[in-house]
Amino acid sequence: MTADADFTIEKDPAFGFRLRLTGPVTVATVGSVDGRLRQIAATAQDLGAIDLSGVNSIDTIGAWVIWRLSRDTGADIVGGSVQAMQLIQAVSPSRGDARIVPPHVSVFIRAPEAVGRVMAELGVGSLGVLGFLGELIVAWLRAVRHPGRMRFTALFSQIELVGVDSLAIIGLMSFLIGIVIAQQGAVQLQQFGAQIYTINLTGRLSMRELGVLMTAIMVAGRSGSAFAAQIGTMKLTEEIDAMRTIGVSPMEALVLPRVMAAVFMLPLLGFYSSVIAIVGGATISALVLDIPFFTFLERIQEAVPLRDLYVGLIKGPVFGLIIAIAGCYQGMQVAGNSEEVGLRTTKAVVQAIFMVFVLDAFFAVFFTEVGWS
Repeated sequence: MTADADFTIEKDPAFGFRLRLTGPVTVATVGSVDGRLRQIAATAQDLGAIDLSGVNSIDTIGAWVIWRLSRDTGADIVGGSVQAMQLIQAVSPSRGDARIVPPHVSVFIRAPEAVGRVMAELGVGSLGVLGFLGELIVAWLRAVRHPGRMRFTALFSQIELVGVDSLAIIGLMSFLIGIVIAQQGAVQLQQFGAQIYTINLTGRLSMRELGVLMTAIMVAGRSGSAFAAQIGTMKLTEEIDAMRTIGVSPMEALVLPRVMAAVFMLPLLGFYSSVIAIVGGATISALVLDIPFFTFLERIQEAVPLRDLYVGLIKGPVFGLIIAIAGCYQGMQVAGNSEEVGLRTTKAVVQAIFMVFVLDAFFAVFFTEVGWS
């Protein structure tokens, strides 16, 4: 077991008082004497010399503690080995004048500063996304002109990951949403004797809004985060740099297949989600509302106009594009350390969901203005 560092103070005719350190002065042992050494420096004791002749080992932390004591008391350092004196000389240019507790800044300064920082980051991020979108368009045009450059294996793999593998979770979510819409809608409509219009409410809301919207949120959390984490990890391990070195475009090999898969699958998943939600509404209606299952489905054909289907199919590719771009862009921005992967993945999901809601609001206003309400 290694002994801790220690010291004694003795009278010296040449220096006044001499502080003699003994034992190892390292990061593992100096903690036992650091507090007492600070007290000696604070009391401005008449210390003339720091004797290191009894120190048998020293590291950078020990050298810093010794030099700090010498700086604060004006004492000379004597008796040290060549290694000890070299370490002390190496750490002597360092300064430790920063406050341990940072100064408190008023909220009236911090709040505008935080808002300004967010707005500046928003501007820089917007320019970055525009540049990324431009690179994506160029890669897509290149693939259209030269179909041989398109990586169909990667595309079909991403279609399976985004679409096929998410059918179960999206189906379960949509079925439960359909049950909630029908049950809650029936409770409210029953007050006016209009319980039969639960069919209209469930059908139109599922087909026009909630089917594709909830699917987009689920895909953003499931696939958008996967895009960011996968590409971010590749960026961190320098695989993307290696691809550029051997002449492979990351936009064509990584980003384009993911974007195309999301754009292609979101309308199909949205339609699938809407159908399952209607089935869920029909199920709860048959069990609780005394509306036969097949009567519910037949009435859906009359209650839901075809334009509601078109609205959902139009929203799907746009939502898929936004989700894929957010995930891939944030993944390409990873740099520094593994913590950045988690931060960028979180940003990708938050940005994708936020933009999905913004665009859904835009589509709601737009389709109302063009008469598709």
